[in-house]
Amino acid sequence: MSKILLTGATGNVGKHVANQLAGAGLDVRALVRDPSRATLPAGIEAVRGDLTVPDTLGPALKDVETVFLVWPGFSAETASAVVKAIAGRTRRIVYLSADVADLREDEQSTIFHQDVERLIRKSGLTWTFLRPCGFATNTLGWADQIRQGVVRWPYGEASRSLIHEKDIAAVAAHVLTSAGHGGAAYVLSGPERLTQAEQVRVIGEVVGREVRWEDLPPEVAREELLAAWGDATFVDGALRGWASFVTEPEKVTDTVRTLLGRPALTFRQWAEDHAADFR
Repeated sequence: MSKILLTGATGNVGKHVANQLAGAGLDVRALVRDPSRATLPAGIEAVRGDLTVPDTLGPALKDVETVFLVWPGFSAETASAVVKAIAGRTRRIVYLSADVADLREDEQSTIFHQDVERLIRKSGLTWTFLRPCGFATNTLGWADQIRQGVVRWPYGEASRSLIHEKDIAAVAAHVLTSAGHGGAAYVLSGPERLTQAEQVRVIGEVVGREVRWEDLPPEVAREELLAAWGDATFVDGALRGWASFVTEPEKVTDTVRTLLGRPALTFRQWAEDHAADFR
């Protein structure tokens, strides 16, 4: 019994994990809400199920040894039921968590990941936690402003070590298909730090457009983000996180190189991969 179950197999990270595992000819199943609409690589079995409804997971977990779990935004109570269902049918879990030692940009999400990690530790499963720092894909939120030639955002000097989703996926695929990772918690980052203003400059250079950064006062940013996001707790946590990265830059780790034998992809490489999204 060596089947791997992927959750989030059509998401930013999961789609790359699916491609790598399918390319290796492994026995892979994907948990999807609607198999008829899921776009998956050839050779991956799609099984209907929903992590927010743990009672639906039985068929997807049949004959599975390892689960790649990606958090879709469910409650702590639901998470407990999901972990219990996985522990009852499988032996091993690789959980896409967050840098739980760093409560900054998204405090609520990080606290949730801490809670899920505790559940997994107590479950009896062999576990590995992947804890990425900031996702480079989050900068896609600037796409409309990039097209207009100026990005108005708070804390341009906030220094981040953003990671390419392909690197997260490559580490996940490596851990899913090799031994020796039980009980490991891997903090993943990009290979360098760039301020938010520098990230915008790099994107502009890649797409061939001069893009200017304009620092938005935090109080103005709060009102705009509150109107867009609607959650004051989330907005305030994000603003505190970005402010902290000005004086305490995000960490840089060598985990990608250690595990994969190559350096992590740079932010410029990420921007080149996503240039069409900014044009």
